[in-house]
Amino acid sequence: MFKSLFGQVRGGTAVQNITPVELQEKLNSKQPVLVLDVRQPEEYAHDGHIKGARLMPLGSLRNRLGELPLDTPIVVVCRSGARSRSACELLQMQGFEDVTNMGGGMIAWKRAQLPFV
Repeated sequence: MFKSLFGQVRGGTAVQNITPVELQEKLNSKQPVLVLDVRQPEEYAHDGHIKGARLMPLGSLRNRLGELPLDTPIVVVCRSGARSRSACELLQMQGFEDVTNMGGGMIAWKRAQLPFV
């Protein structure tokens, strides 16, 4: 229960979670947020993605950290929430402070019947 409310702690780093509906509310309110999709290009293209999401596959993330803003909240998305959690942990270890995992990934996004491209 504690982990689902406050994020999972690994190595002293807590990964916060957001639901698809909460993310959609942020996007609708025009709050500054970068949606970072860490799936493979094929998944992004063929399985759909959140409008405006930036594709940066997990395998290339470490080498592309310089492309990400340090001053903008980042919500990380994948298919189910596992790769995005790993990405959040990596980002936090590299100094990114406002990083959130979208629990359930695109499966949960689609299940909530939210719009995707």
